[in-house]
Amino acid sequence: MNRQIHIKQQIFRIVFTIAILLFVVSCKSTQSIVASGKASDKLSAKQVIKQHQKNDADFKTMQARVRIDLIQGGKEQGATFNLRIEKDKTIWLSAPLGLARMMITPEKVRFYNKQDNQYFDGDYKLLSDFVGVDLDFMKVQNILLGQAIFDLKDEPHTVSVNENSYALQPKDQSALFELFYLINPSHFKMDSLQLFQQLKKRILQVDYKSYQEVKKQILPKDIRIIAVEDSDEVAITMEFKSLTLNEDVRFPFRIPAGYKEIVIK
Repeated sequence: MNRQIHIKQQIFRIVFTIAILLFVVSCKSTQSIVASGKASDKLSAKQVIKQHQKNDADFKTMQARVRIDLIQGGKEQGATFNLRIEKDKTIWLSAPLGLARMMITPEKVRFYNKQDNQYFDGDYKLLSDFVGVDLDFMKVQNILLGQAIFDLKDEPHTVSVNENSYALQPKDQSALFELFYLINPSHFKMDSLQLFQQLKKRILQVDYKSYQEVKKQILPKDIRIIAVEDSDEVAITMEFKSLTLNEDVRFPFRIPAGYKEIVIK
């Protein structure tokens, strides 16, 4: 458990070093989505899955200012930082003047922090240990975009109506964890992702409070993430501001010489 806490502290330190150095920029170039659809018990699981996959956002690049608020151990802190995505290739965070940066690709998770002269250059085990789920690039990207983290066509699912959302779950739940999706009947993006690992006393829940439309693409506007292990709980809220699509963006990343590597054992 101490190792888990250490990993979380390392992640949050780099993220909030980035966040605290950025100024807040907000504009009204996006349009909030009013979810007025009504869930119907006549739709099959296959129909819901088809609509969900059809509405996966189609873009080449995305950039936004993202307000993050973190609650852990009764303490709360928050700030706004910059996010860039090249879909299916790169997720990038950066502070002004390169004082701290994080870059995630399908192969690696990398970040550095000039405040502490430290860096990390490794695989997805660090992020997987943090949330208690085996993550890869596509799962991280899907969480940010409001899509299911597993391929819904890999196995049969059942569907029911739960408080005006489509409750979608694998027909045969895994012995290792239970997985549930709540799908919005208006735009068929996720209302919630819920994953339970009872043996390890772990919970991962991602709630999508609202969405926005940008260039005819539906993208999350407000996300709340809760990760629980035993009595240790972390809550993160994310508000996406100034979101733009398909503009020319760069992803410069170079670990400065002489920095000490963060080694997670």
